[in-house]
Amino acid sequence: MAKSFDFQHAPGHLIRRAHQLAVGIFMEETSDFGVTPVQFAILNALIDKPGEDQVTLSATVAFDAATSGSVISRLEAKGWVRREPAAQDRRRKLLWVTEDGRQAALQMKRAVRKVQTRILGTLDETESEQLIALLGKLVAGHEDAD
Repeated sequence: MAKSFDFQHAPGHLIRRAHQLAVGIFMEETSDFGVTPVQFAILNALIDKPGEDQVTLSATVAFDAATSGSVISRLEAKGWVRREPAAQDRRRKLLWVTEDGRQAALQMKRAVRKVQTRILGTLDETESEQLIALLGKLVAGHEDAD
């Protein structure tokens, strides 16, 4: 009889579990804001690059461009993001963080820092640095292969 697959030690399974933990901790720490990790990433990306188009923004935060429209609509409904058609191509949507959105993102940063601390809480400083470096290498290696 064939032995079952050892999913408990499979990288894909462990990454999925780590993602579940990270999102769960994020949602706990930011519950007062009613924001998702992707919404927070979008706000911060737009603070750094105001007037970015929706497709480029999606690539910046590594999120599906087709789904980003609904995420951006929710940020718009909160009054945190403003969307306007580009003058040269009205189909292209340009985005800006509103002042309310900027203030919300600033208020969230303390909670998000706590999220990062909690995620890495079971590791010592060296292990935390190694994990971040290895995850960065893993992601970059696969992005380079695309």
